[in-house]
Amino acid sequence: MENTVHVDLGDRSYDVVIGPGLLAQAGERIVPLLKRRRVVVVSDETVAELHLETLRAGLAAAEIEMTALSLPPGEATKGWPQFSRTVEWLLDQKVERGDVVVAFGGGVIGDLVGFAAAVLRRGVRFVQIPTSLLAQVDSSVGGKTGINAPQGKNLIGAFHQPSLVLADTFVLGTLTARDFLAGYGEVVKYGMLGDSEFFTWLEKNGPLLADGDMAARVEAVTRSVQMKADIVARDETEQGDRALLNLGHTFCHALEAATGYSDRLLHGEGVAIGCALAFELSARLGLCSQEDPSRVRAHLKEMGMKTDLSDISGELPSAEELVDLMGQDKKVVDGQLTFILARNIGDAFVTGDVPSDTVLSVLKDALAK
Repeated sequence: MENTVHVDLGDRSYDVVIGPGLLAQAGERIVPLLKRRRVVVVSDETVAELHLETLRAGLAAAEIEMTALSLPPGEATKGWPQFSRTVEWLLDQKVERGDVVVAFGGGVIGDLVGFAAAVLRRGVRFVQIPTSLLAQVDSSVGGKTGINAPQGKNLIGAFHQPSLVLADTFVLGTLTARDFLAGYGEVVKYGMLGDSEFFTWLEKNGPLLADGDMAARVEAVTRSVQMKADIVARDETEQGDRALLNLGHTFCHALEAATGYSDRLLHGEGVAIGCALAFELSARLGLCSQEDPSRVRAHLKEMGMKTDLSDISGELPSAEELVDLMGQDKKVVDGQLTFILARNIGDAFVTGDVPSDTVLSVLKDALAK
């Protein structure tokens, strides 16, 4: 029960291996990349406690020595202080340009460690071993790395492709239900943006995924990664098609900023709410039928996910303030917000031609619910 998706980027191509039990095989998978049998691993404290010794044993089976750093868990880690700590630790470990750095954790660790690898000695290779569903289907693939700034999310970073991605679906079993569903927000996004058949498959099989069906999990991760790999191969640095992957993210990033990048709203939860809002906005603009946002929200609710602004604990800023926060999004061009909207489920497109009063109306109505 193992699949491999190839990300075709010429001399920077790499494989994403998906299946259960890959941590135990990490050594044999990584050893072809090494000039010396030594790796440095950066993880977070939660993942390290659960899985670091399994990874250490998997590397040791191929006689690979491992040194590890564990950072605090959570989105707050993805900023300058822990980034500086990581880079300086890597330098203390005397990481050379021929070495491999391993990012072992969720999206926060993958983004931060990938960025550290991108700037360390002007670029060293790294391997992604994503441990969350969100990271396995999205952030570990495609080479986007970076950290957050006080002004907004992911505003500091670089494109730096990994040399290998090992998505061990067995580790998904140790996620909390909330973290798993947050990752599912990114899975279902793929169906919404470009594959209506996948969305229909998820309507039927989503509950199986949540209940731990391994075959369904491998299939869902594989289909998500394949779609992302195809898009990245066409548009590595987000000049066109790759922006489709940001469906729901313009709303999401504003909501994350409004909640202080805290546990009040996990990234995947923000994506789910953002997708629901993007479909509502599309319907208001006459781009899709009103049945589509209703179907999107019905599936998210069936999965037990956040779908409305009222599902976020605590107070939120006004609609006008949320629009202002959207203005810090890195997809802004000449001061114009970029949205990913939809003609149907599975048919998304990128546009900057969205009336601001309609966006404001959608947010006001959402806040009033």
